[in-house]
Amino acid sequence: MSIHLVIIDALNLIRRVHSAQPDPNDINRTITTTCRTLRRIISESEPTHVLAVYDNHIQHRGWRAELLTSYKANRKPMPEPLLVGLESIQEAWWEIGIDSLVSEGDEADDLIATLAMKVARRHEKVTIISTDKGYCQLLSPTLQIRDYFQNRWLDEPFIEREFGVRPSQLSDYWGIVGISSSQVPGVPGLGPKAAKEILAQFVNIESAVQSEELAGKYRKKLTDNIELATVCKKVAMLRTDIKLGFNLQDIRYSGQTMESGANLA
Repeated sequence: MSIHLVIIDALNLIRRVHSAQPDPNDINRTITTTCRTLRRIISESEPTHVLAVYDNHIQHRGWRAELLTSYKANRKPMPEPLLVGLESIQEAWWEIGIDSLVSEGDEADDLIATLAMKVARRHEKVTIISTDKGYCQLLSPTLQIRDYFQNRWLDEPFIEREFGVRPSQLSDYWGIVGISSSQVPGVPGLGPKAAKEILAQFVNIESAVQSEELAGKYRKKLTDNIELATVCKKVAMLRTDIKLGFNLQDIRYSGQTMESGANLA
């Protein structure tokens, strides 16, 4: 039987639903809306396996903050009603057949990337449900990213239109440009146009600074800040080597509850 794994970037979905509610204190409305949203996603995608992955609600910036102290330093805390209601949301999702994986330290992004790649490398289909463009660096013939709220696929043509680079170059792009929402600075004085031109000529940052063909207007800025650019690139990259500790069969979708295989440990 062919596999279609759907991975829900849980807090990405929940926060967006919650922020759109007229009364932020009405957690029951958020629960109802998220469950309705998930039923639509499942109906459209017809998964054989499904999992919702959560960041730990405790302020934890992980290994990226060790590399770059500014990383998510000003991240807003989760709204109190949502924090209190998370367990109820997870229980409601369980009742419609969606199990939860809550990070104990690693960011949800890395857990999702690890799980997605383990399955995609076996030439099985994976869909990540998220508005986070960071997952686009994982794109492959069997791995896709769905922005449910904008009703669009974050695919290679989208990346070309949005950034002007290949998915495999996104971490290099962000190494140059930075990621303002996560307080990743990038290279001072180099913006999207420069990054696009550099990465159209060179496969990555490292090959650009090593080449005599790098345009003079970019050379000094990139060379003088290559250490920062390299760190920002590493921060933008997703880890795919996290130990998961469960089997694919453990997250088989049965319609109401999860069945308890391929080993993903």
